[in-house]
Amino acid sequence: MVTISIDVMGGDFGPEVVLPGLELVLERRPETRFALFGKEQAVVPLLDRFPSVRDASTFTHCEISVSMDDKPSKALRNGRWKSSMWKAIEAVKNGESDGCVSAGNTGALMAMSRFCLRTMATIERPALAAIWPTTRSESVVLDVGATIGADAQQLIDFSILGSAMARALFDVERPTVGLLNVGVEEIKGQEEIKEAGRLLRDANLKTMSYQGFVEGDDIGRGTVDVVVTEGFTGNIALKTAEGTARQIAEYLRSAMSRTLMSRIGYIFAKNAFNLLREKMDARKSNGGVFLGLNGIVVKSHGGTDPEGFAAAVELGYDMIRNQLLDKIRADLDRFHARRPGAEGEDLPDGAPSAAGGR
Repeated sequence: MVTISIDVMGGDFGPEVVLPGLELVLERRPETRFALFGKEQAVVPLLDRFPSVRDASTFTHCEISVSMDDKPSKALRNGRWKSSMWKAIEAVKNGESDGCVSAGNTGALMAMSRFCLRTMATIERPALAAIWPTTRSESVVLDVGATIGADAQQLIDFSILGSAMARALFDVERPTVGLLNVGVEEIKGQEEIKEAGRLLRDANLKTMSYQGFVEGDDIGRGTVDVVVTEGFTGNIALKTAEGTARQIAEYLRSAMSRTLMSRIGYIFAKNAFNLLREKMDARKSNGGVFLGLNGIVVKSHGGTDPEGFAAAVELGYDMIRNQLLDKIRADLDRFHARRPGAEGEDLPDGAPSAAGGR
């Protein structure tokens, strides 16, 4: 049984999208349970339309909800202890749920999650990781917006966090990892990237296979299982990919309706176009994960529909079931045990870390 706390008020549409999304989750993962947090007058009347969700959930009334345009500092100041977002995160801290999902304000969710759950020991700043569809399958890309700028140690931390996520989700024993750079040659790029690459190569960790530098076009090709960068570059790459997918879809719609022959051609190629549409469906890869915290927090796109929100919840479910946090703690212990002057031996997967939190 997996229990996930839900900020029902989050996102552009709140409970109108969240509740039908949870219904889809229960159809595919019936053993899931939910702890719902939101305004009673907005949530309770809708629950009767989704009896499976109502019966699989507890509900807690919250006085306020965080607005999508609230500044993180304001949301943290006004929303602590009262908002549906804070209560959903706090349930993870208190052990009442195994993870949290919200489609709300990204900055506020990040600030509250970090304040409430704290980062794992040795992790200075968390990362927002996304699942990226590729021509081969899928990759983990991080950071895509949580941390702007990163030094060498933070890039190493992101590599460890991302490889643990890839092991949890992709069933890969030793994921391949690459640092996003302006070229694959070791002499190129900023000093922080070159230093991180050197340290990762020297560490030769058993839980990842560091492949060196990768370029922007390697992300979509799936050259590596994990692409590591800092949040400014990662967020631009993510938004560019989303915009390009919409642009291509619009080109195809326009081309297929331009002439009679093109419409006839579409009929014959309909199965191929349906497959392409499914591959380009952003809803299937919806959900970014804040990695490096003492708890699992998933950020859903604010404007998604029920299918997209369900995908974000299922992402959290998969990471909980595959013990992502235990993998991260063990990997961090391995890396720091190998550093000069460190004592200790490699730990098996799932071994408890001596790490506390910040």
